[in-house]
Amino acid sequence: MIVVLPLLAACSLGNGLGNTDRTGSTAPGFDPRKEGVDGLLVGHRLMEAGEYDLALTSYYRAAAQHGMNADVLSAIGSANLKLGRLGQAEKVLRRATDADPAFVPALNNLGVVLMEENKFGEARVVFQQAFQLDSGQTDAIRQNLRVAIAETEKTSYSDGENEEPRYNLVRRGYGEYVLLSQL
Repeated sequence: MIVVLPLLAACSLGNGLGNTDRTGSTAPGFDPRKEGVDGLLVGHRLMEAGEYDLALTSYYRAAAQHGMNADVLSAIGSANLKLGRLGQAEKVLRRATDADPAFVPALNNLGVVLMEENKFGEARVVFQQAFQLDSGQTDAIRQNLRVAIAETEKTSYSDGENEEPRYNLVRRGYGEYVLLSQL
């Protein structure tokens, strides 16, 4: 009781316990008359900081402010991609490209999702669209396109380059095949 009474007395004095700083270094109060910071901007900053869950929440707030336009959908899809939710990211990014087929960031991010899902052919087409619309000015899109082209040009039958086949299939008679080893 002796310890609690001085604490309660300190709370009742001035602005409360520990809040006696009058220099203005404390956080300002909430003013509902002022307009808040844009949710997209906050979300982009949170993405840069690696706070993908918080960024996604901020992007949903931006959707309430701006509507579900291509920019907001692309941002939501990007946050889902960073969170490893590839199916959700692909669905949202496809909606973004449907809303604005010329929105380059959505196309690029959709291509990244498709690459993560090993859909290299479709990713290559998407990156080519983004590259054309961007006029080849963005290095990241150019690099993504290079990787997609390289992946689509790989053959599924060769694991290593210049590797000799270890077995040959030889036909013997009608419908009979013999497997010959090259030892």
